This record gives sequence, structure tokens and C-alpha cells, in this order.
Amino acid sequence: MHEFFESIMPNVIPKLPALWNATLETLAMTGLSALYILVIGMALGILLTVTKKGGLMQNTAVYRVLDIIINLLRSVPFIILLFLLIPLTRIISGTSIGVAGSIFPLIVGTVPFFSRQAEAALAGVNPGLIEAAQSMGCSKFGIIFRVYLKESIPALSRGITITLINLVGLTAMAGAVGAGGLGNFAYVQGVQRNYYDIIVAAVVVLVVIVQIIQIAGNIIAKKTEK
Repeated sequence: MHEFFESIMPNVIPKLPALWNATLETLAMTGLSALYILVIGMALGILLTVTKKGGLMQNTAVYRVLDIIINLLRSVPFIILLFLLIPLTRIISGTSIGVAGSIFPLIVGTVPFFSRQAEAALAGVNPGLIEAAQSMGCSKFGIIFRVYLKESIPALSRGITITLINLVGLTAMAGAVGAGGLGNFAYVQGVQRNYYDIIVAAVVVLVVIVQIIQIAGNIIAKKTEK
């Protein structure tokens, strides 16, 4: 078996420790940034839902400001956003390279995406349930947590799954410009040295990570559906 892998991926075998380290870096970038993305994105999604016209806490001014900012950030390609944020990233993280330097750009690049996913999930809640909660004297914050969030768990789990998969792809893009991880491994060890098998190996690992996230997300969504 070892000889077989050496024959089809001769440049990968000596680089297995580096591939493993790159995988850990990708997982670290994904996990650390996801913690902030899910919290901030969920908060923004809730704000967008309750402040829109006819919302629980209608506030047109707040909604429009958030809507414009999110749309602007979503319209900037991530690779350009990486370079735009370098000065601010250095101030916040102390560096603009490596895992530490990738977290802030990943957060800024993904929070707008997830906030829209959260907004769409919350918008799917039956208005009748909200009206029933209001008629029973439930507070606005009680409705947010007991109705909006509780009833949208299946949709939110799908949105989180999509967001995490998108985030893995962005870590690879960030890695290609010095952030580390599998993207950096594929570019430095594969592209620059013209080792196609190393590029394939990095892609295979990324596909495995994405599939694990997708399967876990599907299981959670099915278990939370009524």
C-alpha cells in the first residue's frame, strides 16, 4: 500500500507532516473564526429581523444602516478584502500572516453571509406563533428566544452548515496569500514547485473536511425537525 501511494503521489509522502500541520491550521482558522462569526452573525440576523418594517421592534433607520453595511461587505470579493484589511488586521492581531492574521479577515468576510442566512431562517418562523406569544403577554426578548430562535433551529442549522463550508473555502483562499493552512500548503509546496500531486492531496483533505461538516449539519437538521 505504501509503495502504491508513493507511485501515485511521490511528492506527498515526504510532506505528510507538513500536510498534517496544514490541516490543523485550517481547522484552527475555521474553528476560531466560526465562534465569532456565529455569535456576531446571529446577533445581526436577529436585529435585521426585528427592526425591519412590520418587525417586532421596527426601526427603519437601524435596519437600513445594517442592510447597507452588510450588502457592501458582501459585494467585496474576499481576496480584495484580505488586502484592504491588512493595516487593521495588523493593529488587531499584531500580524497579517499565519493563523492569527487570518481570523479577523475571515470574520469580516463571513459575518455578512451568515447574518443573511440567519435572517432568512428567522423569517421562516410562522407569524401566527409570534402573535400567539404576544397575546399571552410574552416580552419581546422572550419572543426572540422562545419563538424565533427555538422554531428556526432546523433552518439555522442548515445556514450554519452552509456558512462553515463557505468558511473552509475562504481559509484556503487566505492561505494562498500567506495565512497558512491547506491553501498555503497547496500553493507553496504544490503550485510554486509544480507538484500536482501535492495540490490534489490538499484538495482531497479539504473535500473530506467539507463532507464531514455537511453530514454533521444534515444529521442535526433532521434531528431538530418536527
